[in-house]
Amino acid sequence: MSLYMIDIQLPDDFTQDFIELIPYQRAHIDQLMNNGKVVSYSLAANRSKLWVIIDADNRREVYDILSGFPIFDYIKPVVSELAFHNHAEHGLLEFSLN
Repeated sequence: MSLYMIDIQLPDDFTQDFIELIPYQRAHIDQLMNNGKVVSYSLAANRSKLWVIIDADNRREVYDILSGFPIFDYIKPVVSELAFHNHAEHGLLEFSLN
C-alpha cells in the first residue's frame, strides 16, 4: 500500500445541486475512513480546496476511490504519491483500570 495526497479544487460557486451532495460526501468519507482507505480529509477555511490522504495499492485504485465521491463531477483532483505522511494521533484517551 502507498499513500497519496489528493489536492482537490472545489467549484468557485456552490450550486444548489452541489450543496445537496455535501451530506452524502461526508457520509461517504466517514465510511472510507472507517475502512482505512481515507487517512485524512481537510477543507480550506475559504472552502476552495479539499486535501485528502488515501491509502491505496496504486493510482488506479485512487481514481476508483475518487470516482465514488458524490461530488466527483464538480471537482478537479490532482494526485501525488507520498514518500511519507507524518501525523499525530488524536482520539479518545485510554483509561487504566489500575
